This record gives sequence, C-alpha cells and structure tokens, in this order.
Amino acid sequence: MTKILLIEDDLRLTDLIRRGLEDEGYEITPAWDGETGLRLALGQDFALIVSDIVLPGLNGLELCKTIRAAKPGIPILMLTALGTTDDKVEGFDAGADDYLVKPFEFRELKVRVRALLKRAENSVAHSSPILSCHDLELDTVAKVVKRGGTTIRLTPKEFNLLHYMLQHAGRVLSRDEIAEKVWDTHFDTGTNFVDVYINYLRKKIDKPFDTKLIHTRTGMGFVLMADDET
Repeated sequence: MTKILLIEDDLRLTDLIRRGLEDEGYEITPAWDGETGLRLALGQDFALIVSDIVLPGLNGLELCKTIRAAKPGIPILMLTALGTTDDKVEGFDAGADDYLVKPFEFRELKVRVRALLKRAENSVAHSSPILSCHDLELDTVAKVVKRGGTTIRLTPKEFNLLHYMLQHAGRVLSRDEIAEKVWDTHFDTGTNFVDVYINYLRKKIDKPFDTKLIHTRTGMGFVLMADDET
C-alpha cells in the first residue's frame, strides 16, 4: 500500500483528506504540526508528502526545505490559502513539486496525488543518467548540473524545469506544456511564474557564458539549444 504523510493542523480537513485518500487505497499517516511532520518524514519512508504551509511550530516552507535536503527524490505537494504568483514561487523555491490552493475539490487533490506518484515512478524507471546540450550537463542520478565543467546550483524546481527542457532539447515548449509537464497541473493564463523560472535558469546557465542555450520563440514558448544552431 502506498504510504502518504499528511501534515495539516486543521483537524476537520485532515480527516476529510485522510478518509478520501484511504478510500483510494492509500495508507495515510497524519501529523498536526511541522515538527512532528518533519520527524515522521525523516524517520519513515513515504511515497508522497502532502503539507500545509501555515503550521504550528515549524512552518511548511522550512519543513519542505529540510525534507528536500535530506530526501531529494520524494514528491511534496503543498496546500495553502496563499495563491499569488509570488506565493507559488516561494513554495516551489522551498522544494515543493506542486501547489494546491485552498479551498479545493477532493477530486483535484486526487488527480495531483496520482500524477506526482506516477511521475516519481517514471523518473526512477526511465531517466537517463546524463542529459546534455552543448557544454551543459545534467546528472539525473547525482542531481548535479555542470556547464563547461563548472557546477551550477539549482533549486529543485529549477532542476526539474531544466531536466524537462534537456529531455526535449531543440523543440519549442509552450508555457502550457511546461506548466503541465513540470508542475503536473494547468495554471491560470494570468500567472507568470513559468517565465519567472525561465529567467532564473537563464541567470544561472546562460548569463555567465558566451553561448546562450535558452531562447524565446515569441508567441510560442521556449527552446533549449545552442545559439549557433538556430
């Protein structure tokens, strides 16, 4: 049975989510504060962590950062009432894989959980060890990115975005596709955090180097390829 850690201080919501996910066949371990959630996350093996951001004691963002540092492969879904672009970026920067804004329908939570679990399974089963473009290399096992031999530090979400772009190097990727495939969801067209993360990547993997790899195709999206190939 797939084990999920649910960290949420709203006891009524915890019970609703727990019963709903158990009906789907998952084994749910609840925690009602950040410190207990962290202890459980680091002490047991879970396939997925679902956590609120506003928690007693240790808040969800610090919790997420600590778990991500210790267990980089575990998917984390954040639940919160904070839904602006800046709030979402902050959550993703902390290491979250997906972000669900309260209030939400249970069927949406169910879809997000299933998608995150499936992506985690596929990542283990099908990822290639090294992906590269020009002098850029991404090691999917060691989770290390290098350009021209220089190690580049990326956040988990930046790493996932670069990973997807390298998997599809040379192909124009729309914002909708990036949102769906990297974040496993559809986002309002009014949000711009796909562009925010593209800019984060550009500053780290392009700005210090002569050859640019990330290019904008106006009205279409973004493509990863060496600029002398365009």
